[in-house]
Amino acid sequence: MILPQSYPAVLFLMVLSLLCLGSWASFFKFAGKWRFELFYLDFAIGLMLASVIFAFTVGNIGYDGFNFIDDLQHAGKRQWMYVFIAGLIFNLGNMLLMAAISACGLALAFPMGMGMALLFGTGLGIAGRPAGNSLLLGMGCLLILTSILVNAVSYRMMGVARHEALARAGQAKSTRRPRPLKGIVLALAAGLLIGGFTPLLDKARQGDLGLGPYAIGFIFAFGVFFSSFVYDIFFMNLPVEGDPVEFGGYLNGRLKQHLAGLVSGVVWYAGIVLAWVCTSVPEAIQGGPMLHFMLAQGSPVLAALWGILVFREFKDSDVRVKLLGTLMLVLLLCGMAMIGLAPQFLQKG
Repeated sequence: MILPQSYPAVLFLMVLSLLCLGSWASFFKFAGKWRFELFYLDFAIGLMLASVIFAFTVGNIGYDGFNFIDDLQHAGKRQWMYVFIAGLIFNLGNMLLMAAISACGLALAFPMGMGMALLFGTGLGIAGRPAGNSLLLGMGCLLILTSILVNAVSYRMMGVARHEALARAGQAKSTRRPRPLKGIVLALAAGLLIGGFTPLLDKARQGDLGLGPYAIGFIFAFGVFFSSFVYDIFFMNLPVEGDPVEFGGYLNGRLKQHLAGLVSGVVWYAGIVLAWVCTSVPEAIQGGPMLHFMLAQGSPVLAALWGILVFREFKDSDVRVKLLGTLMLVLLLCGMAMIGLAPQFLQKG
């Protein structure tokens, strides 16, 4: 298999991973008026295709002669199961994240969901084996939690402002103000699931029978692909928004919409497998932990910028919502920076 052999190569792949993981959800917006339940079917197909391509190209060649098939055969069946279950857990969380994006937009749902994922993942790490300065970790988590609360407040304000605008135009279906609880609950539930699958992957990578990044990616993608059709039945029959959807609606999609889903799956898989590749090389060429952490966890900020700058999701909002959106990003970045710095200060202590 091919792995980066120098720090510049690792840095390049980490930046590329950040761009992919922060951009894949934007293809849902590019798809236009397309239900996320149908979009996700193409996402799962694109992800599975990408895993096969990666496994039998860069995962199957290299100077060491150890290929993708060797990796699968060398690993234990328990490691296979860890990765497969991780894929099932992640996929339910990712579908809930897509539902939240459908309900409240990319700039609000993605930072809220992934912020909660970072909080939960950090909490699991502290409970398992503290790996950093406790004060910095605590302050970082507090800032991220505050960013989530600010995000929720801005979402509520946006909903109220839009309802009032519709009421003035005589288009409001009800005089009652909307409650933002649904989008917030979806995003937070997604974050808990996305933040909770990592310990299983860590177990699958450890020891003499541990799996390499391309083998992990292939099994993980199979778990995502398999469970997508199972979970989608639930979301189609009990939709978070709108009427129930039939599988036949998938065939009515335009080519642009199907391509958007396929490309989204390929982009997401490329981002995650590159991140796993970069954590599989010796620590000496991984670079500083602060930079590594920020690149690995920076996708919510990039996704929010897609929503704010490209799709103009705050366009019709008042200045208070825009200021809260900016504050949310600043708090999220500062919280991530403190968590990223925590291991360095522990080493000095």
